[in-house]
Amino acid sequence: MITIKDIAKEANVSEGTVDRVLHNRGGVSKKTEAKIREIIKKRKFRVNPVASALALKNNHKIAALIPEYNDSDLFWKSPYLGILKASEDVKNIGTQVNCYTFNQYDAHAYLNTFKTLLKTKPTAVLIVPIFIEETKQIVNELEKLKIPYMFLNIDIEGFKNEAFIGQDSYTAGYIAGKLMHLSLPEPSNFLIIQSRYKTTKNNAISKRIEGFNDYFSKNNIKEETLILTIENLNNTKETKEKINSFLKLHKAIKGIFIPSSRIHVFADYIEKNELTKLKLIGFDNTPQNIACLKNDTVSFLISQKPFDQGYESIRLMVNYLNKKTIPNNKIYLPIDILTKENVIYNERNEFMFENENTNNMG
Repeated sequence: MITIKDIAKEANVSEGTVDRVLHNRGGVSKKTEAKIREIIKKRKFRVNPVASALALKNNHKIAALIPEYNDSDLFWKSPYLGILKASEDVKNIGTQVNCYTFNQYDAHAYLNTFKTLLKTKPTAVLIVPIFIEETKQIVNELEKLKIPYMFLNIDIEGFKNEAFIGQDSYTAGYIAGKLMHLSLPEPSNFLIIQSRYKTTKNNAISKRIEGFNDYFSKNNIKEETLILTIENLNNTKETKEKINSFLKLHKAIKGIFIPSSRIHVFADYIEKNELTKLKLIGFDNTPQNIACLKNDTVSFLISQKPFDQGYESIRLMVNYLNKKTIPNNKIYLPIDILTKENVIYNERNEFMFENENTNNMG
């Protein structure tokens, strides 16, 4: 029997797009709609009344609390698109998904956005737990209301979240250390630049740094790793001076590890004559980072598959709501090492989904 998934595959669109056409919800271009309806007619597709009844019976509402993105920091666009894609795919089984975004540097915005989210009376909540004290308040409220919750991207111990989905940050940092060592076989000093503040004590950034350092210590590699902390990344002049002065003072530094998605910012700040002497390793395939990879400013990027994080977190939550079981409370996604040669093949699902939705709304 033909399914919505079969139609979506033949039409080269998402299942959510097919669902919108079937239920006349709009938001699909006339050309795409005509193509889908032609396939429906040719395949003699009929809506499954049992599935429709099940959808009405389930009627789950998942709320996602995630950081907002902007042109200078596009990382959170990928998890958002993954959640959006999953929300389309689960509509036909009676699950509604809504995203609530907040300023990732503002703890008050994080808490206030949660209060807005809670007023919608969600069945379950997906959280990016950036601020630990505010997260404690949030989960206390959810637990009082018996609303299940999961953590996305950032893993914090000591909470009763049903699951965590994201990257094994420690292992990713360990891999970064290995890449740095193999890139610079001669004895060298390395610099780690941190730019985050007021975040959790046990977040992805600190775990990556721990893994990076452990690679050298566990393999008895005698290298010196220095740390430079940038408190205000938006102060361009001050940050440039601080980084370049540090590099001139420590001329033995041959590699720089940026344990965040902002490596392109630091690559822009480092003087060109210094940059050519350095190996840079960072995280995430944002457009700016990819540009640095392609022009050889950055040697390697480590992808945490953010689109898949968003998508799989919703699928996992839906499975939990319907079956009350989770295969594992730690869902780690693959750790991809990106180079200028292979980066074009990464996250194709995300690009296809974004382009499809842009075209459909045209």
